[in-house]
Amino acid sequence: MSDTPKIFTEPWQDYELIDAGGGKKLERWGKIITIRPEVQAYFRSGKPFEEWRQLAHWEFVQKGAQSGQWKQLKKAPDSWSIRYESLTFELRLTKFKHVGLFPEQRTNWDFIKERLSNDSRFLNLFAYTGAASLVARSAGAETLHVDSVKQLISWARANMEQSRLMNIKWVHEDALKFATRELKRGNTYQGIIMDPPAWGIGAKKEKWKLEDKLDDLLGNANQLLAPDGFLIMNTYSPQVSIEFLTDLSALYFEDRTHQVSELWMETTTGKKMYFGNMLRVG
Repeated sequence: MSDTPKIFTEPWQDYELIDAGGGKKLERWGKIITIRPEVQAYFRSGKPFEEWRQLAHWEFVQKGAQSGQWKQLKKAPDSWSIRYESLTFELRLTKFKHVGLFPEQRTNWDFIKERLSNDSRFLNLFAYTGAASLVARSAGAETLHVDSVKQLISWARANMEQSRLMNIKWVHEDALKFATRELKRGNTYQGIIMDPPAWGIGAKKEKWKLEDKLDDLLGNANQLLAPDGFLIMNTYSPQVSIEFLTDLSALYFEDRTHQVSELWMETTTGKKMYFGNMLRVG
């Protein structure tokens, strides 16, 4: 893995990865500071946890494998907004430790913004609360936002409205099923981003494992991509190795420029933290 290119996402005015270590990370979102569990923070933190808790407003306390509750350390709201350039994101404390934004994706937002224009079509699969959708729409692209969770689409719509944007097309559907139907309709896109979960349970209680779906996802994306288009795929699953992703990308995109890399961020205290593997095509 040491030979794999590393892409580092930079912080911005409203987001700072202050410190990480000991299985946790300390982050500033606007004026609100949180402590959250982080499996990749297996090293020693830059500052002791006592100092973290003097700074933080909220700490997520894990109760099960995937959920928990937030403990208030200082008086602070449980929902608030931050900005990235012209965009506004509403943040909320959820029982799954997330707050509604993956800031390590900032490098991909910038990539999307550089590549899209008014005559572009953009597809966001597994679109969550819509950061990439907002970036694409603000660049003028016709934007389709696909997610299977209705509450997340509502959250994304609120972000669109707060950002004073209009006309994102909302699709409440399983992302892979939608992509398969788009193939049959003969549609193509100048930009596609996929941010699939590592695992999950579908609407009909079917199990989802990314390593089992990756072949179909990349096969569909290859055919949905316009000749001059680009694809971004993030993988957070420990079951999807760099080698596996590299082999699949070579199979489907041998005729296109493509690169598999690792996504990283550096804390203000100088710690470097890994955030998963990433494929970019085009």
